[in-house]
Amino acid sequence: MSEPFRRGKMQFPGLRNMAYIEWGEPDAKTLVCVHGLTRCARDFDFLAPEMARRGYRVICPDVAGRGDSDWLADPMDYAVPTYAKDMLLLLARLELESVHWVGTSLGGLIGMALAAMPGSPVEKLVLNDVGPVLTVAALQRIAAYLGKWPPLLSIEAAEQFVRATSASFGPHSDAEWRFLTEHVVRTNADGSLRMHYDPALAVPFNADMPGGDVELWPFYDAISCPTLVLRGEQSDLLTRDTVAQMAARGPRARSVEIPGVGHAPTLIHSDQIAIVRDFLLTGP
Repeated sequence: MSEPFRRGKMQFPGLRNMAYIEWGEPDAKTLVCVHGLTRCARDFDFLAPEMARRGYRVICPDVAGRGDSDWLADPMDYAVPTYAKDMLLLLARLELESVHWVGTSLGGLIGMALAAMPGSPVEKLVLNDVGPVLTVAALQRIAAYLGKWPPLLSIEAAEQFVRATSASFGPHSDAEWRFLTEHVVRTNADGSLRMHYDPALAVPFNADMPGGDVELWPFYDAISCPTLVLRGEQSDLLTRDTVAQMAARGPRARSVEIPGVGHAPTLIHSDQIAIVRDFLLTGP
């Protein structure tokens, strides 16, 4: 059976490649969906076809160092400025002057950076459990597992690891957990498994570990496009206080809290998909 999407690859100067998958008709309004820190493009396999059915072309890239995209030679380049530049080059290569953007966690930070630019290509922005304040408690939690995984001798062992490190995603069925696992592992020469991303992602993450919360208000306040922020009810990265401030300044984001979920909603379930779909399809 053929895949329901198309695979693409863009080559940057220096022969580095970034992979992406594409849903929908090429001449349609474009939605870019960007995953979180240790996730990949396939995370949007539920949202993307729904948006394609609603008339969108959906582009889901693998951020550098993840999925099918090449790893970076210098680990310190694993940072939002690098990712934002990559995305601008991708948009230029695909001849996209304006897009809607859905970003989960890291993908939202990249979207914020682009949306804050003068003459930004981002016309509508969805920030999935991320905002202009990143709590140090959440960053320390992520640092505890980033780039560190036990021997993964089977897909079942890999799933146990994903369930443990991603418990904050909230309740999912066994089939959904298997989906969330299958696309973030790769097979080693000896048949064992490893996570799909470059473990060197941890190098700049740990080197830049702050002593307190990280505040990015200048970027947020420069955004003028319609913005929606989703917050997991139990999120340790995005606080209710930050969301309240996001509603009062900058683009004055609309907000929806997802019950029973921490960091971050997976956008697999129909109720979460409906929130994003309705925001993108209605209003200015």
